[in-house]
Amino acid sequence: MDALDVETFLVCADEEEGRRLARELMAELGFPEADIVFFEFNGPGARVRLRAYRHRPGDRYAWL
Repeated sequence: MDALDVETFLVCADEEEGRRLARELMAELGFPEADIVFFEFNGPGARVRLRAYRHRPGDRYAWL
């Protein structure tokens, strides 16, 4: 597995809080460096898609 995509809806007050919650979620899942690839704040919260990489493109694999 090179990457993991997570799509969810986060209840938040504004866009800033939503982005913060998204990063915290991925950190709690063990992925401290995640990218927000889609973010849409709408009413009670935000729809967000995050991508976390186990190995980023161009990384050297330890087993090769």
